[in-house]
Amino acid sequence: MRAQHAKNGRPGGGVAADAGGHQGPGGSRLRVRTVEIRPGEVVLIDQLALPHEERYVTCRTWREVADRIRDMTVRGAPAIGVTAAGGVALAAAEAAAAGPDDPGALRAALEQAAAGLSATRPTAVNLRWALDEMRSVWEAALAAGGAASRPAAVADALLLRAQAIHDDDVDRCLRIGEHGAGLFRAGDRILTHCNAGALATAGYGTALGVVRSAAARHPGISVWVDETRPWLQGARLTAWELQVEGIPYRLISDNMAGHFMRRGEVDGVVVGADRIAADGDVANKIGTYSLSVLAREHGVPFYVAAPLSTVDLATETGDGIPIEERDPAEVTTFRGERIAPEGAEARHPAFDVTPAAGVTAIVTEVGVLRPPFGPALAGACALGRCGP
Repeated sequence: MRAQHAKNGRPGGGVAADAGGHQGPGGSRLRVRTVEIRPGEVVLIDQLALPHEERYVTCRTWREVADRIRDMTVRGAPAIGVTAAGGVALAAAEAAAAGPDDPGALRAALEQAAAGLSATRPTAVNLRWALDEMRSVWEAALAAGGAASRPAAVADALLLRAQAIHDDDVDRCLRIGEHGAGLFRAGDRILTHCNAGALATAGYGTALGVVRSAAARHPGISVWVDETRPWLQGARLTAWELQVEGIPYRLISDNMAGHFMRRGEVDGVVVGADRIAADGDVANKIGTYSLSVLAREHGVPFYVAAPLSTVDLATETGDGIPIEERDPAEVTTFRGERIAPEGAEARHPAFDVTPAAGVTAIVTEVGVLRPPFGPALAGACALGRCGP
């Protein structure tokens, strides 16, 4: 059941309320709080309601968290990972409250929650990364024995770790934004796809974090926003974020991007990522690969912005990245209304893979990485915490 937490503004404030004290470039407060992890609850901005209504959903069990990830109330690889960490904290609190004081039962409950959360979205590696981070906390606590292994103590430790993962994501995105801002100049027109902003992370954004930082540093920055069929994350979410921030933008349908590139009206493309393989191949929202081909044809720089938690060195190439196939009805209908003939068959891969050769640079929290990406990613992962 979708529990509604608040309407027309985040709990305790409106859309311009700050996000836990984090600050963006120039000291500006973050304006969107995507996920809040509290004792006994995980609060999510309901992305299915945007842009028409800003409301919040409260989850009090890990199963509710899993449902909200699956139905795309929350989406975006970093945000999914943060939310899943909060789900594990809820599972621990639930097990501790149920008793008895049995570490073995607690471990079983946590493994069940981790397995259920892991199964929600297979492509985004941040989900598995966050669950592994949480598992390391509960395993260390249970191995320590004594008071530290009591369910209530483990639950407290997991809540703190989930909140730290949230704050870490915001900090990573702020650094990504600062590194990426230097790739652009005053007056540049930046094209982006899907939503890789505050709504896809804990509160600042990867691709839109770069845009935010660039706009704060350079006058006249504007954005071409791909609508991003079939869920319209660009039209519904990216446009909403840019409007909140006061950054000029124009919305275009996905099949218009090549037209504007050919006319010389796009100075760079910046997108997010759901998984980056060891060789630099990038999985991102369906349609990203097509943009990379267009950008290469027209000599337009194509940048990927992502935290190192999105890097999967265990997956050698993009061919090894699992591509989620969602319900074909999401293509033949929109919000319950049929837009194709009865009986029409459809396919809906939610992601595609852009080969490393089509990527100009990968912007991470430790800097801008350039080809060859294999050594660059391995070196970056030696400096920061990469995905599994």
